[in-house]
Amino acid sequence: MILSLAPMEGITGYVFRRVHAQCFGTLEKYYTPFLPTPRVGSRFGGRASKEVAPAHNRGLNVVPQLLTKNADEFVWSAQMLAEMGYREVNLNLGCPSGTVVAKGKGSGFLRHPEELEAFLRDVCARSPLPVSVKTRLGLSDDSEYEAILDVYCRMPLAELIVHPRVQRDGYRGEPRWEPYGRTLERAPFPVAYNGNIFGVADFEALVDAYPTTRHVMLGRGIVANPALARMIGGGPALGIDELRRFHDRLFRAYEEEIGGNAVFRMKEWWSYAKDDFADPHKVIKAVRKARGVADYEAAVERVFNTAELA
Repeated sequence: MILSLAPMEGITGYVFRRVHAQCFGTLEKYYTPFLPTPRVGSRFGGRASKEVAPAHNRGLNVVPQLLTKNADEFVWSAQMLAEMGYREVNLNLGCPSGTVVAKGKGSGFLRHPEELEAFLRDVCARSPLPVSVKTRLGLSDDSEYEAILDVYCRMPLAELIVHPRVQRDGYRGEPRWEPYGRTLERAPFPVAYNGNIFGVADFEALVDAYPTTRHVMLGRGIVANPALARMIGGGPALGIDELRRFHDRLFRAYEEEIGGNAVFRMKEWWSYAKDDFADPHKVIKAVRKARGVADYEAAVERVFNTAELA
């Protein structure tokens, strides 16, 4: 079974990947949060350049994820990534953000299956790296997925990662497993599942329902509980001391990278990690009140000294 880390904007970047691997062992795969493609002839810049810098991903099997509808820019980016030593490139067809969708990118690309097919046929033919896709079922209705899946099944994809919600769902409600199962039956390439695996019971229910599952991508569940992959493998549950060590390493690593803004980045992590505790409302309230590093460290000290794990 392949367990991978999902691409989560602002959360599962190279700092998180590195610290998580140090504390809880490496996963089989890690996907970068989506990277905008540079224009042909240009290089990755800003955050994207840091995400794909080989030094930041050494020892990890990282798959860069691109967000674009421009085939030339996709192929140009794949060429640069191949030169850096990457072995696969992933296309984001799942982002539900309104601003992304309005530009016809992410899940917005699913609105036009004919254009998507032409794009995929082109990039699969020209990319120096195998092309995988992370997809939703459509924009507003599950019925859209039939035509979209037809397109995928005609493509030489390296893998299709299915997040079985539509764009309109965002991350609300339960994922629909039936379209994922249909994909397993029909696809001539490997298929992966992503969505609402928050604990061992969720994982086991999925695999019991679909025994041919071979790859599960973990997102919010493993951000909240960094020991989730270990637990799925039959290992021990998360302990308060190791959660504290993970927090401290992550905070210090963010401080080294972004200075005082590390507090704001850690608050994003706490929006998920609060659910590790018996009283998540109390935990997140204490952390959110912190305004600076000293306030934040005092709040965290109180949380770890007084709060109980769920």
